[in-house]
Amino acid sequence: MAYIITRLCTDCRDTACADVCPVECIYERQSADGDWANQLYINPDECIDCTNCEPACPWRAIFEEDEVPALFQEDIGLNYKMAENASEFAVATVKKGAAPTEAQVQTNFSKYNYKP
Repeated sequence: MAYIITRLCTDCRDTACADVCPVECIYERQSADGDWANQLYINPDECIDCTNCEPACPWRAIFEEDEVPALFQEDIGLNYKMAENASEFAVATVKKGAAPTEAQVQTNFSKYNYKP
């Protein structure tokens, strides 16, 4: 079972998850055009289920595939679709920045009416 990055990553794009991924299966869009959200994606075909990414994500946007909340179920398909369109993506570049505050994380949850 792969790990899935949900839309909780949209416009947040912290790369702490990419920094700890031993197989570099976390990708970002190479260009801003198209129908893809501004977020990171995990290639489920490359994910080895190491579990490193989930606790590293300060936005709490990553879930094991069978534990993705119902609200974000369509995000599973987006990660698989990314794998089918891999030529449009590149391995995420790790960029160090300040982690979000708990208030910012909660505000992000509220955007999607997500209550963990």
